[in-house]
Amino acid sequence: MTPRVITALQLPLLRGQHVYLDFATEAHREALRPLAKDDRIWEFTKTLMVTNTYDAQFDDYFDAALATVSQGQAFVIHRATTDDILGMTRIHSYTPKDKWAEIGHTWYLPEVWGQVHNKECKLLLLQYLFEKVGLCRVQFRVAHQNIRSQKAVAKIGGTKEGVLRKHGFRNDGQRKDTVVFSIIDDEWPERKAALQNLIASYASTSPSAHPNPR
Repeated sequence: MTPRVITALQLPLLRGQHVYLDFATEAHREALRPLAKDDRIWEFTKTLMVTNTYDAQFDDYFDAALATVSQGQAFVIHRATTDDILGMTRIHSYTPKDKWAEIGHTWYLPEVWGQVHNKECKLLLLQYLFEKVGLCRVQFRVAHQNIRSQKAVAKIGGTKEGVLRKHGFRNDGQRKDTVVFSIIDDEWPERKAALQNLIASYASTSPSAHPNPR
């Protein structure tokens, strides 16, 4: 199967019971700016730093996200029941020849960490990439200090492949190691069933199943 080119026009609306994803647009900029201004979100990546240059950092970050929208790759994550914005995510490093892509640049408001929203978001993206685009591999990269996110990727079915040592520098100048996880097409049916069951269990027991979890 030849992989499809991911474009904003071809990608269907990704909607689940708890979240839906729409394409990042200029109209989202000012809504996202204060939501992303939280040191807890960027503790390990330092993608954004809450300093006196935050606004300029955020504009550069959001401009980079908007630049990928024509390829259908940058999304805003909403709570399905209220339309509230919960975070952002992207499909990137898409390589049609080798049939793989990466899901990353993902962040959520801390109030929904550990709840059902990330799990359903990943299910929607993985279903699209494996079942519609026809990829053989989807990978995730996580900062080595971010144990919480590593556990989250493992929980959705990612296999830890290794650590890229001294893989680059964070925006605060510190060197970083990067942990790589992946799911491949041979594993996807089993991983999908397990993820669907996990989502169902969270939905039945977690306060996040309700519109206002606070």
